[in-house]
Amino acid sequence: MGEGGKDALERERDIERTLVDYILDTPYDQIPNDIVDLAKVLTFTILGTTIAGAKAEGSPAMVELVKEWGGKGEATILMHGGKVPAHNAAFVNSYIARALDFCEGMVPGMHLGSSCVPSALAASELAHGCSGKEFLTSLVVGAEVASRINACSTYNGFDPTGICTVLAATAIAGRILKIDKETMLNALAISFNRAGGSFQSNIDGALVVRAIQGFVSSNAIVSIQLAKAGVTGPQNFLKGLYGYFHLFCQDRCDPDTLLGDWMKRFFLKRMNFKKYPSCWATASGTDAAIELIREKNVMPEHVKRISITMTPYAYKLVGHKFEIGERPTVSAQFSVSYCVANVLVRRSSKIEHFDTPSVMDPKVLDVVRKIDVTVDPNLEETGHNAVIIRIDLKTGERIEKIVASPRGGGLDSPLTMEEHLARFHDCFQYNKGFLPPERADLILSTVDKLEQQEDVRSLVSLLLPDAVPAVRPDGAR
Repeated sequence: MGEGGKDALERERDIERTLVDYILDTPYDQIPNDIVDLAKVLTFTILGTTIAGAKAEGSPAMVELVKEWGGKGEATILMHGGKVPAHNAAFVNSYIARALDFCEGMVPGMHLGSSCVPSALAASELAHGCSGKEFLTSLVVGAEVASRINACSTYNGFDPTGICTVLAATAIAGRILKIDKETMLNALAISFNRAGGSFQSNIDGALVVRAIQGFVSSNAIVSIQLAKAGVTGPQNFLKGLYGYFHLFCQDRCDPDTLLGDWMKRFFLKRMNFKKYPSCWATASGTDAAIELIREKNVMPEHVKRISITMTPYAYKLVGHKFEIGERPTVSAQFSVSYCVANVLVRRSSKIEHFDTPSVMDPKVLDVVRKIDVTVDPNLEETGHNAVIIRIDLKTGERIEKIVASPRGGGLDSPLTMEEHLARFHDCFQYNKGFLPPERADLILSTVDKLEQQEDVRSLVSLLLPDAVPAVRPDGAR
């Protein structure tokens, strides 16, 4: 066997340590330009959703709660101001970033950005600074590790965000904090022990969906601090008898998926950036409804009945009968019936359409009552998130639309840069008045030249209403 084959076998025998090497040894210059650009898009996407989510239901209450917890002022609460321990800042900032469910996602349901970016910023403050190049490198390697692990996973109802994203956030924050390899190994192993979360929260429209995103970020920082204090974790947290592969991959793991072509083949390209502010599983239905409106000019008063057919995965998440419940916004975000009815009535899908008054609009609810949702396992052959909408009109005509993959779907149908920027500006305008209007372009220009920034804490100041920005629009300090 050649030296290359021996090296491959050695990496396979110790997957955990090989991943730690990748996380800590990968230099910025090894990252292709298109992946750097993807990391920048992820960064300004999450900054945008943080701006939009600052006053969303539960966000002000979480801010007050972490302030009541007190402790050492290590990192900043974005948008609201004030400093708290880094793990609590990461928690509340991630809660806010996920609040309107307008971030990115990755099938089968992992949300990386709303934890990775806030954890990176909190770690940067805890480290008393971090260069833009190091921020981007940490973001890429941590997200790539989790994306590869996610590709092997079978969650069976566990929330992939709570299970897998915690490894990404730990890797990112640990690199920024410059921990050594043994500490990183233990931190990842400890974070594995803190993994958790259930999709039942999404189905029931519970606000804890957002808190799971926060738990991930908080757990990442705490796991690193525990490891630095000498707490050890299971060294075989991936491949061990009761490790990640057994618990979440049905004992199946392809070493090539995890280790092959590092920094040449990128699983994080599979990230889906949302065009609409609702669960990714509703996106195909929203796209189909918009296309029918454009092609047939369907109006609510024309509709007799609507049938929506979904894949089993999507149906379980968003196909249940729509009920307003105690949290109308969350209920609407995770209901394909509401999303389709909303589009038919309002001809678009905007953040404000998921505010409580909009969700309770009788015109929308009247259309919801005409919708039946069914599941067809064979639809999986068309696409993981495929949907068929059939509308029976009062004239007796039936119109139909099939969407295999929604807009924003990673490699299949990526958003244009113009669409990414439009989403950011929509988020900024949703909380119009919270930040000075000129701040929008300053945030975007700073992220665009992030590799030139000496210290990414400049991004923190840009997300504080009363702060004087530390950078100018041209990227200079």
